[in-house]
Amino acid sequence: MRESVRKGKLSARRLTRCHILLRAHECATDRSIAESLHVHVSTVERTRRRFVEGGLDRALTDRPRPGAPRRLDVKQGAYLMALACSQPPDGRERWTLKLLSDRLVQLDITDRISYETVRQELKRGH
Repeated sequence: MRESVRKGKLSARRLTRCHILLRAHECATDRSIAESLHVHVSTVERTRRRFVEGGLDRALTDRPRPGAPRRLDVKQGAYLMALACSQPPDGRERWTLKLLSDRLVQLDITDRISYETVRQELKRGH
């Protein structure tokens, strides 16, 4: 682990966890480790617990985070893109994210969708 710290090719999170474990090996208290590394005491406790329960690799790496499923399928996303490229409603110069999300619900493309999801879908489409 000391070799990993010396090489300097680790992510900041992984490097901090290495430092936590090295300081813990030197019998430093959780509070002193947290203060010296500018992390919360619970981060130190969690890292030490992961080390004890699952070993070094478990302590240094995160489990994969699958995230939430996509809100729109491919067909719905294509409809959103087509809608965004179409003429905006009367009295409007352009489509807004709010207008697009409201129109998708209005047309029963989806039951509910936030304008942030619309933004992410449009960004993904380019």
